[in-house]
Amino acid sequence: MSYKVAVLGATGMVGQEMLRVLEAQAFPVATLVPLASGSGETGRTVHFRGRPHAVLGTDGFDYRDVDLVLASAGEEISAREAPRAAAASAIVVDNTAHFRMHADVPLVIPEINGHAVRDHHGIIANPNCSTAIVLMAVAPLRALGGLARLVVSTYQSASGAGKEAVKELDSQMAAHLEGRTPEHRVFHAPLAGNVLPRIGRLLPDGRTSEEAKMEEEARKILAQPELAVTCTCVRVPVIVGHSASVNLTFDRAVAPGDVAAVLREAPGVHVVAEPDGPTPRDAAGSDDVLVGRIRADRSHPYGLDLWVSGDNLRKGAALNAVQIADILHREGRIGVSTRSA
Repeated sequence: MSYKVAVLGATGMVGQEMLRVLEAQAFPVATLVPLASGSGETGRTVHFRGRPHAVLGTDGFDYRDVDLVLASAGEEISAREAPRAAAASAIVVDNTAHFRMHADVPLVIPEINGHAVRDHHGIIANPNCSTAIVLMAVAPLRALGGLARLVVSTYQSASGAGKEAVKELDSQMAAHLEGRTPEHRVFHAPLAGNVLPRIGRLLPDGRTSEEAKMEEEARKILAQPELAVTCTCVRVPVIVGHSASVNLTFDRAVAPGDVAAVLREAPGVHVVAEPDGPTPRDAAGSDDVLVGRIRADRSHPYGLDLWVSGDNLRKGAALNAVQIADILHREGRIGVSTRSA
């Protein structure tokens, strides 16, 4: 069985990665339809399996013969296009934040809660990139004890804000090296030679929207609605690869050696034994989430610290979406007749 697959946002960084992952994973694509919402993107050409494909616009696009939509074109576009596609019997795997916390939309990391894809109504949500990377390391550890609290500080690369953000960082780095004042438009301050301790919009309670995503999505994916989670999200001058410092509190003492042993057996996770730990450069281009610096939290008898790095464009976005699609394919769940009632 092969499918007509639309990639919404095909010219963006995640969309381009989706095309590469679909090809690398040999997902059964019979027909590829690259879509974009902006007039400046339509008519461009993307390549898939060695062939050029013209990018079509979403205005008036008919989804009726599309089996699967992988969407990463922004919340506003998904809010408009995903229901249209689902109403036309396509299954949408959406990479934006718009549907993640909807009660009737499963939020899925296949290695953690892949079973949740069976309970969809046409739309399945991909988690935030940092959420996916962090939880890949956290979820397997619940085999060692009950997870009581999660404290995360993320160090997120420029590519998490899109290709214009990467271009801006490149130009700022050049300006920095040449002694010029770097200009900024995408970010609220220059990123080159700097870190920005705010990602997303500020909420009334002082958190940012990015921090709220981590907290709320972690509870939903782990099916622990009362889990104590707090997060600080920071933008760093890295092109690709998000990292996180993770502090966990369990309901019992957990030995670092046992943590390493569990993570070595966890699918999609690679434990880095070197004392320096993994870097975002190590993670860039890798399907696995890298974990290191596993150690006891000396301030709490049941605490543990670790360091996580992952490719935000792959496991944080495109790879996770294609893995969701692969579950649907393997279980024969692509098609209107396979939706949950």
